[in-house]
Amino acid sequence: MKGNTANSASFSKHFAVILLASALAVPAFGQAMTAQDPSSTPPAAPATKAPAPAPEGFWGRVNPWARKKWVRKQTDPINDRLTELDSLNSKNSKDIQDVDARATAGIQKAQSSADAANQAATAAGAQAQQAGTTAQSATGHVAQISTTVSGLDQYHQVTEAEITFKGGLPKLNDDARKQLDDLYTTVNGQKGYILELEGHSPLAGSAGIQSSERLNETVKRYLATEHDIPIYRMHAVALGNAQPEAANQDPNAKPVRVKTSTVHIRLMENSLAAQGAAPPQGAAF
Repeated sequence: MKGNTANSASFSKHFAVILLASALAVPAFGQAMTAQDPSSTPPAAPATKAPAPAPEGFWGRVNPWARKKWVRKQTDPINDRLTELDSLNSKNSKDIQDVDARATAGIQKAQSSADAANQAATAAGAQAQQAGTTAQSATGHVAQISTTVSGLDQYHQVTEAEITFKGGLPKLNDDARKQLDDLYTTVNGQKGYILELEGHSPLAGSAGIQSSERLNETVKRYLATEHDIPIYRMHAVALGNAQPEAANQDPNAKPVRVKTSTVHIRLMENSLAAQGAAPPQGAAF
């Protein structure tokens, strides 16, 4: 009984498989026949109206993300070129700034050099002007010194006096002392003067010279002791009975004979040596 039951179940399974395969084979066979015989094609279904295309937006029917990629692909070279141009412009701007800075520094350096040269030229001009002034001043001093040197021994007569000795004795009388006192008043406090003394005696030869020397010494002693007149300002010469040629008006005339013992005094002044001092009192120029 158990064996029969198992066989029946197996048969049922095999029969079910066959039926399923037949069911699947029939439609497939029909489709193949239809493909081989077009006349056997079933009538087409009636056509339906096509739906209206969807409205296009800003991006159209293309995917917006795909559109951005395309735009980026088109604009990337341009952006790269613009970036390159910006870099080039930045470099050019920097180069221009560098050139401008160097030019400005060069101009400033040239201006500083020009200012320094101008200052040096101005200083040189001032020094040249000062040197010219100094040279002119030196020329003036040289001329003044030359005039001073040439005039050191140039004396002119201011006044004169005649001291008479009675009997040829070397003794001053009252009138002689008064004349010498007046002469001292004239030269008191003055500079640049000398006194020339010429002693005359009626005696001839050496006796006359010795006598006139004693007369000169008498006058010099009085002026030195009584009025403190320096010895170096008094210059004396003993002429005896000789007369200077200037005393004779006529050179052909006979010399005038000395009859009186005298000392002739001349007050001589050097105007350069006496500069800054008042003129001798009572002097007749």
